This record gives sequence, structure tokens and C-alpha cells, in this order.
Amino acid sequence: MSENNPIINDAHALLEKSMYAALETYSNVHRGSGPASVATTHLYEMARIAVLNHLGLKQKEYQVIFCSPLRASKLTAAMKADDYQKISSADIHLNLGVTAIAVKKNALPKGIPAVTGGGTTQLYGPDWVMWAKSPADRFEAGTPAIINCIAFAKALMIIRQLGKDAFTKKNTTFASVDEILYTDDWQQLSRIKLLETLRQDWIGSKLQVPTLKGMSSYINLDNSASTPAFEAVWQAFRKACNQPLEVQEALLTETKAIVSQFFGAPQDRYDVIFTVNTTESINLVADSINAGTATQSGDKESIILSSLLEHSSNDLPWRGINKHELIRLNVDKAGKYDLNELESLLHNHNDAGTESKTKIRLVALSGASNITGFCNDIGAIGKLTKRFGVQFLVDAAQLAAHRKIDMQSSNIDYLAFSGHKMYAPFGTGVLIARKGLLNFDDQELARIQASGAENIGGIAALAKALLLIKQIGFETIEAEEHKLLHKALSGLASIPEIKIHGYPDSNESEIEHHTAVIPLEIKNNLNSSLAKKLAGHGGIGSRFGCHCAHLFIKYLLDFTPAQDRIQRFVLKIVPMLNLQGLLRVSFGIQNTENDVDVMLQSLQQKGKFSNKKYKEFLKQRIALVYGSIQSEY
Repeated sequence: MSENNPIINDAHALLEKSMYAALETYSNVHRGSGPASVATTHLYEMARIAVLNHLGLKQKEYQVIFCSPLRASKLTAAMKADDYQKISSADIHLNLGVTAIAVKKNALPKGIPAVTGGGTTQLYGPDWVMWAKSPADRFEAGTPAIINCIAFAKALMIIRQLGKDAFTKKNTTFASVDEILYTDDWQQLSRIKLLETLRQDWIGSKLQVPTLKGMSSYINLDNSASTPAFEAVWQAFRKACNQPLEVQEALLTETKAIVSQFFGAPQDRYDVIFTVNTTESINLVADSINAGTATQSGDKESIILSSLLEHSSNDLPWRGINKHELIRLNVDKAGKYDLNELESLLHNHNDAGTESKTKIRLVALSGASNITGFCNDIGAIGKLTKRFGVQFLVDAAQLAAHRKIDMQSSNIDYLAFSGHKMYAPFGTGVLIARKGLLNFDDQELARIQASGAENIGGIAALAKALLLIKQIGFETIEAEEHKLLHKALSGLASIPEIKIHGYPDSNESEIEHHTAVIPLEIKNNLNSSLAKKLAGHGGIGSRFGCHCAHLFIKYLLDFTPAQDRIQRFVLKIVPMLNLQGLLRVSFGIQNTENDVDVMLQSLQQKGKFSNKKYKEFLKQRIALVYGSIQSEY
């Protein structure tokens, strides 16, 4: 095809149109509820079929796993070359950072996955794991680059329709870093004015979804799982994707500077590494420690200290490290760490005067709970770890969009977070590490950095999101979150049958330590039924289950060892039956007091909502994203 062929130039426009439609219903996949999660899950699973069709493979024989380039290399290293086929977004001239591996179902690696964390398990306890039965869950740890994977699938469809050169010719005017990140209509706004403007400007804000009373405005109360994209963030993504190499490199450099400044991590003291999500970031630190044990002298073991509070992504990676024992700090039912216990453990193991045979090497804790939203004092923890010469990792996935973090003043050595929880859902995560701590040789480190850098659109989107959050200011964000939290807690307390977890003391000073996250249940009601009620009556997206924090959920629900054994036995017999968990509603900066009112009204409504009502809605959303060629899939 000719370079001037308009069909080629239209390929990027077609792709962007589909991506925008997917963003309108964006939600985290598989374990969410509500119309957006249902739609996104369908779109994401259809992306696997698109890959198989492009490669000419049968669904009965092959399973598609979506990976970052780094994770793809780990997975394929465990298989024979004849057992899989691989195709990446780079192969079709797109900077999406997606690699799809089509694996023969009987050839998938056995045993513990190379990358562990969110979604890779059915259930787990302190010292045992039941790994996920679904290969997609087991090998796609953490939240995947959902929108990028859907875009990749759509691009393969476009190539089948328009030819293999469809994306060879770039279709946008080159832009400078300043134009991509700093030039927009929001420059003159700040604080509450900017926040109020953005509330009208998130992609999906005008989405109408089916409810019992007809079509209603969609309300996202599942922000702890994933946040929507703002228009300005989307524009940064789309502009960045089609830039020449020199602009991409300048964007990488500028984004690292933005990240460093945002998190108080001076570039002369910290490295910024782009990944696909928080899970991959934490696994990198685990891999680094594992690499370091090869040179560790003698048989003496070290200790990694985590807690009962943690998301599985900050628990599972620490379980298999050579010559390291994992111990856990206790928490209360709000999710607060016992700092006296932490100090005692550090003293007993690491004080020069003690005779402990093991030393704590790393303290790895969450900055905020993904169940209760409680924000622990990471500055106080950092002082203790520094005093006893221990490295400190913070899982900031639930904290970074809600509270100011200063790595240097808090003595944090590693920080992990994700763009998809910061209004930039385009498959970019970050690991910030103090220089000199990562045990990778130059070649491996370059491979790690190149993997994340391939998703230049996601990197630019994250940069823009951080700039917007900074422009609003954390004081404004906290004040607005607490306004919603107070209103929601007060309203829920007036509904007798509802039990709220994680807020044992409702006084003002305690609530101020929480982000706007509320876990709850209604006696004699399944959490899945409550989630359906919110969706059916209010068009609300929420989430139910264990939220990848099984140890803390069991603690909140007062699970006995006997109950734990029974549940484990039942799941072995009926893998799909998991009744444990809580309903969680979580607010973002796009939510309003009206959203709280709708939630409270919906919980008190009667009448069942059938998922059949989603059928026509889904057909329309699939057509908008995948177009007329969807009939093939």
C-alpha cells in the first residue's frame, strides 16, 4: 500500500475511537460488579479470541496470556518453543507495551507462577496457597494493561481488514513534551475549581447503564480497584503514542523527573523504573533479593517482615525467597499497625546487643489498606527501620492518589504504585528504588527498563495524572474524600441491618486516617447480592469478595482455624464456591455527594435485577469497540 493511502492513515483514528469507547466503560476486570465491569471483562476476554484468530489458532487448544515484555520473557523461558506463539504491539508498530502469548493449554508451566500477587490465587492462608485454576488469572498477576490489551486486539482486527502496513505510517502531528504534558485548558485552574471541572470531564461521566427503573447515569464506586481516565490524561496518552524516538525519550526523562518530584525521591538518590503494575514492581524487589542470596555467605537466614493487612501482591512474592523467612506484623480491625510490636521485633532481631540468629532485612508494608482505607504512619515506620538498619518498602497502590508521600524524609527505600489507581488506566506501574539496592546486572536492568518504557503512552498518561493531582493538591483531595466518607458512614449507620467493618471508632480523629473506602455486609445477604442491588437500582459499580487480601478479611470476619480448614476443603471440591468476603465501596475524586445519596437509596430498595438486562447494553458496547467485524469473534 502507498504511504499516501488514506486507509493507512485512518487506522490510528479507528483505533483511537475504539479505545475511547472502551474507556467509557472502563473498570477492573473479572472480580468487579456492575455494568462497567461486566462490559470491560467481556471486551478483555474477546481480546484473547482476537489474538487467536489473528494467529490462526483454536480456542480449544490454546490459551492467550497478556504480559509485559519482561513478564513474557519469564513465561516463555519456562516452555518449549514449539508450545507457544508470541506477538507484541511492537511487532505491529504500536507503543502499547503489550505482548500476547498463545500457549498450548497442556503446556502451561506447573507449580508456582514466576510472578505472584493479585488474582493469581483462589484462596490462601498464612502458610498455604490454592493457586487460581484459570490460566489467565494464574499468569496475569495484578491488574493487566486492560485498555492497552483491548486496543491491541482491535489493532489486529484492523490489520486483518486493512493490511499489515496499517500502522506503519504515523498519523499525528509531532508534538513537544511541553505540548503533550503541560499545554491544556486546565492550566489556570487549581484546587477545588480544577476538581469540580474534572468531575465533569472523566471519560464515562455521561455513560447511561440499564437499571430496574430504566437507563441511569453510571456511578463508579470501585475506585480502589481502578480509577477512570480524565480527558486530559487520555489526550496525553494518544499524543505520546505516535511520536518519534527523540520525543519518546524526552517524555521518559520528563516523566521520571515528575515522578521523583511528586514522591520526594531526588533523582541523584533514587531510580525510577516503569513496570506494568504494582504487582510487577514488588516482584522485581523480590527477584532482586533472591538474586542477592546467591552471594549471601553461610546458611544464616534473613527475615522479611510484612503484615496481616497486605494485598496478596505484598505477601505472596516474599514467600519463596531463598534463605529468608516471612513473618507478619499484627494489625487492629481498622488496619492500623502496632508500632510498639514493630519496634520490639526490630530490637530483638537487629539490635547489636541481641543474640538473634536472624536479622530482619526488609520491612514491606502497605501505606493504606485496600479494605478499610486506613493510612498508616509511614514516616514513623521509616524512622524505626532507619534506626535498626533495615530496608523499607511501601506498597503505595492505595495511598499514592490520596496522601502526600515523601520518600526521602520518610526513609523509604522502595515505593511501588500503579497508574490505573491514579486516573491513568493505561498499563503503567512504577518502582522507585534507592540507588544501589537492586541486585541486577547492567544487562538485566536494561531489559527491565526497556520493558516498561515500551508503553510510552501509559507513561505520558501517568505523568499528566500526577500533574493534575498536584495541581488539585492533597489538602483539597483529603477534604473532599472526608466529606463523602462522613456522609456515607452517617447514612449507612442509619440502616439497621448493615454492619460496617474497619471503623471501630467513628470519632473525627480516627476517620481522618482513612481514605474514602468502606467495607460492609448485611446479615443473611450474600455480598454478590448486595453488589447486584447497587448495580440494579443505582447503576453503581462496586466490588465484593476478598479483594486479594485474604488474611485481613479472615481476621475482620473472625475466622477460626476450623472455618479456614472447612473453606479450604469446600473450595477443593467446588472451586467456584467462595462465599467469603465483604462488599466494598470506594470513592475517587470524581465522585459527588449525589453519588452517596444514590448508594444509600439503592441499598434500601427491593426488587431483583437480572443480568439479562445487560445483554443489549453489552452488544452495543462491544459494537462500539470492536465494530462490525465482531461477528468473527
